[in-house]
Amino acid sequence: MQRFGFSAFFILLCCLQAQVLHAQGTQDSRLIWKVNKLDLGAILEEEGIQVATFEFSHSQDSAVWIEKVWTDCGCTTVEYTQDSLVAGEVGMLKVAFDPGSAVGNFSRLVVVKGNLANMMDTLYLEGKAVPKPRNPEVEYPFVSGPVGMRQEKTNMGDVFTNEPAFKALEIFNFSDSVLRADSLRYFGPGHIQIRQMQDSIAPGKRGILEISYDGAAKNDLGYSEDPIQFFWSDSLLADTDVIANIFEFYPGFAKGELGSVPALRISPTEIDLKEISADEIQELTYTLTNRGRELLEIKKVQGNCGCLSLTLPKTELAPGESMDLIVTFDPKGRRGIDQRNIYIFTNDPLNPVQSVILKSRIE
Repeated sequence: MQRFGFSAFFILLCCLQAQVLHAQGTQDSRLIWKVNKLDLGAILEEEGIQVATFEFSHSQDSAVWIEKVWTDCGCTTVEYTQDSLVAGEVGMLKVAFDPGSAVGNFSRLVVVKGNLANMMDTLYLEGKAVPKPRNPEVEYPFVSGPVGMRQEKTNMGDVFTNEPAFKALEIFNFSDSVLRADSLRYFGPGHIQIRQMQDSIAPGKRGILEISYDGAAKNDLGYSEDPIQFFWSDSLLADTDVIANIFEFYPGFAKGELGSVPALRISPTEIDLKEISADEIQELTYTLTNRGRELLEIKKVQGNCGCLSLTLPKTELAPGESMDLIVTFDPKGRRGIDQRNIYIFTNDPLNPVQSVILKSRIE
């Protein structure tokens, strides 16, 4: 039944969009939204209904009002300004979402139709619904001080240098004390910050800590792991490791500039050593070439194992210049099929991170 309902909504949306496309070119009438997407973040089921507010105005000479609103899920209800608006006036559309209707990341669609031709917009409501725990001791197995966590480490995922990344860390209060937001303190590197989203977390209840990670301030690239501590008092101290994959952000550029920017080419991109002995250290070579017309900067070379030793004669390549990356692989203590990955971070804006592969079968 739910699948049928969504299909019907999708068909209706397609029909409405077709009407809009047909009307385009005849009249440019539209609502002007302050934002058309809102992220509610992580919502605990016990926090109940959440309401997101979208603001809109318009610039037409004619009076404008919302004629109809469609949503793609019965878990959302909508209230909106019913009065007519003249140019410059502001209206509101409120979307209420029940976090008990979803588990994990969600995205809800709201289609708004105005009274004038070609006046239809799509709004999005996103977030992460976190269901109530049935058995806290089982669901929060990693206990540190007063709190339990679902995972041993906090994974930020991919972090880019142009803007901070955010992660919701769900915690369960196993202590007998109230964990108050204004008492929370943090000890760790400056590129990581932490704050408690709820004013207080009572004993036997849970809450969200928001972790922000500034990739530019980290001043490094590739895989990184940082230990952090957070505490509400001397007796209420917890810790976790924050891991991230950091990538430099490069903005888009004109197609005509493609031939002039730095461009890394690697040969070969994969080496298969076939069968090797665990007692024999292997040394091999990958050739790096700058095929662009600007200086290529090699910012970091990182392997996925301590068994690799990586050597470069320098960190810059002029246009047309080549050099060898020497890789030393020590297979001691390993057996069976093995694959090592090596990552090269450069200022090539089209491919800032490239990798090579080293395969073997260790006897």
